[in-house]
Amino acid sequence: MRIFPGIQPTGRKHLGNYIGAIVQYVQSQERGEAIFCIVDLHAITVAYDPAELRERCYDTAAILLAAGLDPDRCTLFRQSDVAEHTELTWLLSTVTELGRLQRMHQFRDKSLAQRELVSAALLCYPVLQAADVLAYRATEVPVGEDQREHLELMRDVARRFNARFGGGEEVLVVPEHRIPPVGARVMDLQDPTRKMSTTGTSEQGTVYVLDEPRVIERKLKSAVTDSGSDVHRDPQKPGVSNLIEILAAVRAVDPAHIEAEFAQARYGELKAAVAAAVVDYLAPVRERYEHLRTDEHALEDVLAAGAEHAGALAAETFADVRARMGLGGRHGARAVAARGSRASSPSEPAATVRPS
Repeated sequence: MRIFPGIQPTGRKHLGNYIGAIVQYVQSQERGEAIFCIVDLHAITVAYDPAELRERCYDTAAILLAAGLDPDRCTLFRQSDVAEHTELTWLLSTVTELGRLQRMHQFRDKSLAQRELVSAALLCYPVLQAADVLAYRATEVPVGEDQREHLELMRDVARRFNARFGGGEEVLVVPEHRIPPVGARVMDLQDPTRKMSTTGTSEQGTVYVLDEPRVIERKLKSAVTDSGSDVHRDPQKPGVSNLIEILAAVRAVDPAHIEAEFAQARYGELKAAVAAAVVDYLAPVRERYEHLRTDEHALEDVLAAGAEHAGALAAETFADVRARMGLGGRHGARAVAARGSRASSPSEPAATVRPS
């Protein structure tokens, strides 16, 4: 099994990111060949600061390593360091419906929010996302619920390419998604009808992985609840339901166990328990992050080693795609194949460099 998740480069990862994605990343190292990509090319589809983007890539690498990614057991790299991502995007755009891209929720939402420029890159974002995964012939993609639409497009692009150019073979693997049953959609603490987000939700309603313990406690203890006093999940009680889901995810238990435990409790008791559990849950990550982030040279070594391995894997797929589409001559094919031959087998470690 080859597993490929991509993660946006921002150091301000929140509790929803951590529960819904990063925890899955760490667990995936035990289930197959894991390839993790910091998708900095996706980050430039909207206005951004170049210097800040560079720093955020290091922030994200440090958080992932602090959470438990092990460069001896996985590949961690920066998207822009592997040219096959952008080259494959162009080729896959030939089998992607324009109308479907225009109907994607993320494009509609973000384009409405742009004040100066709605870039073509924002429209083509899902094609790049498809190239990210399909380049590695990944069989599984750990994603949050909000990315289901993009994953379905990715699967359809792979099927369409195979039907048109595969000659009866599965040239591009059609990946499966993996969405956690609990905590996939952690909601904003101040507006529990909206998903917790790095942008677009309130600062007070968002718990960040790197928040100090006292800040986490304050945010959770001031979380909006609902009318009544019963602690149970209900569509009419989004605030309490959110707190139950968070505590269940942090403790790795079924939400029904939380409901039974707090059946006779007040909202204040539930909030206090959630706050204490989240503080304990995130403390080891924050401490390891502070150590790792100070050594950018070591982080760059990890990313560079990961890019070398990832690039070799992607080159194999890219050479196959080019050949199937009738592109390039022998010289181009030899160059791509030579790079692909450097890829190690799936059983070998993806990288052996780790921060000190």
